[in-house]
Amino acid sequence: MHKASAFEILANRGIWSLVLCVILLASLKQLRTTFAIFKQPRTLALLGLSSLFLTVNWAVYIWSVSVDRVVEASLGYYITPLVNVAFGVFIFHERMRRIQWIAVAFAAVGVVILTIVYGALPWIAIALAASWGTYSLVKKTLNLGALEGLSIETTFALLPNLIYLGYLESQGRAQFGQSLGFSLLLACAGLATVIPLLAYNGATTRLPLSVTGLLQYICPTIMFLVGTLINRETMSLGRLVGFCFIWFALVFLGTDLVKTNRNLPAQNS
Repeated sequence: MHKASAFEILANRGIWSLVLCVILLASLKQLRTTFAIFKQPRTLALLGLSSLFLTVNWAVYIWSVSVDRVVEASLGYYITPLVNVAFGVFIFHERMRRIQWIAVAFAAVGVVILTIVYGALPWIAIALAASWGTYSLVKKTLNLGALEGLSIETTFALLPNLIYLGYLESQGRAQFGQSLGFSLLLACAGLATVIPLLAYNGATTRLPLSVTGLLQYICPTIMFLVGTLINRETMSLGRLVGFCFIWFALVFLGTDLVKTNRNLPAQNS
């Protein structure tokens, strides 16, 4: 049996995420309120847009893993916070503090070094950071819970996903259904998507901003370690130097985040 393609995994991820979301909505008695969102044209349009960026992010990430480019994917999630800072400046006209400018400068140098080392723009990293940053930007304008939002986003992608899986089935190339164990793994892509998202959403309401912000660096760090230690991806001196600049940028950004969060109670009192 051949392994499933990145796009078959993507389609299964979207479908099974929706199935799990519907089950959770039903158990929480939130189906009616979620269906009511379909009567709000502006909200529905924004969710359609966020669904597009989410699908792009998932597709690029799954493909990068399938071709053993996990380290470059981790870079994308490392620079995502810096993309969010840029959105804050250019879209919401927020003023950047000196330490934030230092972080952006370090990150820019890191990306330039990695571009030179790769011999081309690290497009996987840029695509992941841009798609997730834009997704977060769109969601920022919505006042929806993670479960309701993800349910509608995956609903938008349901028809294309079903059509693609139907095409694979007609060609005899679908891996879902070939064996019980492998089919369960594909179905578990929904669990691996919904549960962490809901856990993070719950954490943001219970933990300080500085903690949740810094926790976001755990995922790309794990990805980086998987890529280098398990997948044995090449880590040349040039790539390591580039990553060091990114890490320095995150140290400055994390420090600023902690200081800002500590000053909030004093400002609000």
